[in-house]
Amino acid sequence: MNFVKVHGLGNDFAIFESASWEEAEKYQPFVSSVCDRKFGIGADGLVVIGPDSQADIFMRIFNPDGSEPEMCGNAIRCVARYAIQRGLVNHNRMTVRTRAGIKLPEVKLHHDQSVTVRVDMGEPILTRSLIPMLGEGSNCQVELNAAGQNFTVTGISMGNPHCIVLVDDIDTVPVEKWGPALENHVLFPAKTNVEFVEVLNRNEVIMRVWERGAGVTLACGTGACATAVGCALNKKTERAITVHLLGGDLYIEWDEKDNHIYMTGPAVEVYQGEIDIETITR
Repeated sequence: MNFVKVHGLGNDFAIFESASWEEAEKYQPFVSSVCDRKFGIGADGLVVIGPDSQADIFMRIFNPDGSEPEMCGNAIRCVARYAIQRGLVNHNRMTVRTRAGIKLPEVKLHHDQSVTVRVDMGEPILTRSLIPMLGEGSNCQVELNAAGQNFTVTGISMGNPHCIVLVDDIDTVPVEKWGPALENHVLFPAKTNVEFVEVLNRNEVIMRVWERGAGVTLACGTGACATAVGCALNKKTERAITVHLLGGDLYIEWDEKDNHIYMTGPAVEVYQGEIDIETITR
């Protein structure tokens, strides 16, 4: 089977094509082998795309543990670039069906041949039951205990759940210890992505992420969007900020007019190849 290896700020994926949304499920049993960095292609996730009846194309993502997240901000930028370059879509602004609904990326090709993609990620979800997050009342400044620590968190959904934790010094955060403890906390019945955030000033933050089903990654697009919302809600930043990640920067805008989140960042193709999926699973 043919594939293309891509990344958005080091958050890397193997893209495969499929004839339909339903047929994409045939890749799910092979995802852990494909994503294995020693015996497979090596990736943070396997992405399947193809033509769709509800949008220009569809996108489904499978994590290395076999789970299927609702949405991935870095993946959708890479998918948009792929769709333009491979002729699946013939216009720079397109509609992409995801498990989190229809998203609207716009591809921009620059003079140096680099590509950035601006994505309308829709409105953030702040209602506890829809995140989902147990309990009643505000989802900001919620106290909980995990990994023997007391945390103050903010719950937000960008179509997938996020737990924002503001910290004083990002370099002292044991992401691999605190991340899974918060991911699996009873407060989040569908588990959650976890973002640890140090606010630098009103326009910049540093973010480290523990992704649900994937672990530590170099970047998380939906996490950066949720971070911008969480910081604004807690009155720590403006509504448009630069989020510094291990893999690079994302620019996130929370528009006051339509309440939508707009994410802008790069999308890079690394290489293309062919793989016998059944062989690597034996």
